[in-house]
Amino acid sequence: MKILNIIPIISDIWTDEMQKYVTKDLLPTTEVVSKNIRHGPASIEGEYDEALAVPEVLFLTKKAEKDGFDAVFIDCFGEPGVRAARELVNIPVFGGFEPAIFYALGVADRIGIVSVLPEVVPLIREVVDRESLQNRISSIRYVNIPVLSLEDIEKLAAALIKESVKAIDEDHVEMIVLGCTAMVGVKERVEEGLKIEGYDVVVIEAAQAALMMLETYVRMGLKHSVYTYPAPREKKRAWWGGDIIVDII
Repeated sequence: MKILNIIPIISDIWTDEMQKYVTKDLLPTTEVVSKNIRHGPASIEGEYDEALAVPEVLFLTKKAEKDGFDAVFIDCFGEPGVRAARELVNIPVFGGFEPAIFYALGVADRIGIVSVLPEVVPLIREVVDRESLQNRISSIRYVNIPVLSLEDIEKLAAALIKESVKAIDEDHVEMIVLGCTAMVGVKERVEEGLKIEGYDVVVIEAAQAALMMLETYVRMGLKHSVYTYPAPREKKRAWWGGDIIVDII
């Protein structure tokens, strides 16, 4: 089985250590290939960044199907282009939000999300509303660390523990979802830190959850409904051509 991990930013933040962590529980026969977009934002921290990322995400998704990939992971919790990508291909496509939340729904009634910045909270709320999960997701908090500064694992873990405790005490959540797919390798630290603080709660890491779910979908022969995601009608559509990279405001 081959899964394409589309990293929908132009920054090279996806390390070998991150790759090893999110794939460690997959089947030995599952291959995950990671690929950045070349045109778009350095990171996704709002609707504008997400919109800039979507066109090449769609091109890479379509190419993945042609190249024989069995599934596509759009590696972002905000799910840029996921629904549009499902209209383009007949293989499973997931972003970071749905798989993590689907697993969380089987863990607790009141779910807390801890993400990166205040700017991403409206984006996450939009996805929550679209999925009609307002009664299950009881808290959306942030650590106030930009995506491109998440490499300090100890700092990130400490901030996640602090905000998770607030979510548990003040918002009465019963488990935590890490609300950014670049928050890789901290799940165990956060769970351990919360236990030290007296809280025995489950923490779900979004990228790992997405790849596990994609693997399951492929093994079960599941894909999205063509009635929910009808294929686009044939018509002329134009975008940029060639390999020119243009800086825009």
